[in-house]
Amino acid sequence: MDFKKLLNSFQNAFRGIKSAFGEQTFRILCFCAVLVVIFIFIFGLPVLEIIILIFLITFVLSLELINTQIEKILNFLQPNYDPQVKIIKDISAGAVLLACLGAIIIGFFIFWPYLKIVFF
Repeated sequence: MDFKKLLNSFQNAFRGIKSAFGEQTFRILCFCAVLVVIFIFIFGLPVLEIIILIFLITFVLSLELINTQIEKILNFLQPNYDPQVKIIKDISAGAVLLACLGAIIIGFFIFWPYLKIVFF
């Protein structure tokens, strides 16, 4: 196993994540993820619920990275407005939105019993 090559791969991946922080949507999603992690510690959730929430966080953030990648590729290949490119970008963004809505719904069901105790 070539550890230098492996280390280089990790450095490239972290550089990609770092560059994604230039995107407003990615920063907002990361902020939401941090809030969820804080709530996990505050409420002391069971392991299964933690696993579900961590999976949802990584799923949504990964999908946003893919969406950003698609947008950047399309902007590179077609810098001028193109209605077909817009449709592709909209579909990609729609996938992220759908994942976010699903994560919010699941998060609501997980956190509701804890929030109900605190606020009601």
